[in-house]
Amino acid sequence: MATKKKPEPKYSPPQDGKTRCGWCLSDPIYVTYHDKEWGTPVHDDKLLFEFLVLESFQAGLSWLTILKKRENFKKAFSNFAVKKVAKYDEKKYEALMQDAGIIRNQLKIRAAINNAQRFMEIQKEFGSFDKYVWSFVGGKPKINSLKTLRDIQPRTEISDAMSKDMGKRGFKFRGSTICYAFMQAVGMVDDHLDNCWRKKP
Repeated sequence: MATKKKPEPKYSPPQDGKTRCGWCLSDPIYVTYHDKEWGTPVHDDKLLFEFLVLESFQAGLSWLTILKKRENFKKAFSNFAVKKVAKYDEKKYEALMQDAGIIRNQLKIRAAINNAQRFMEIQKEFGSFDKYVWSFVGGKPKINSLKTLRDIQPRTEISDAMSKDMGKRGFKFRGSTICYAFMQAVGMVDDHLDNCWRKKP
């Protein structure tokens, strides 16, 4: 007689007295990401490229799915060394399509390779991708006042402008919603709720 599997215990958020944004309370990976990364200003081109790739793969999926595969993505994409990714050939593309540790979507994989090439063009023109992308918010994080999760917008005029400009430059998987998620991730906007312990004063 087969024994029934015991249901996994429901995750309980940390009882440390800190108020957090409600979206992160369903999984410990989310909590760690929320507490240590989300909304923190990023000015390192390597990390900016990492988030650009990860956000493009997230399209149509949950961010938690991507975070769980983040280490696999790092291994698959040469630790997000943009010069290496930009040189990926068909053999490497085929290998990525066989890598069960990542999201095996041919359009997204080809977009990542294409975007690495466009990323390097931006670096050449502006000196760094950091200077280019942060110019959309005037070089400083835009801090939004948000009472509830419903107040968080999926896109803004700034992400619309960023998406349009990146499109002109040949980037793929760079719609306004993806751009805004990227902006949130790298701290170009602070969308922590007003009562969240991570909210900038």
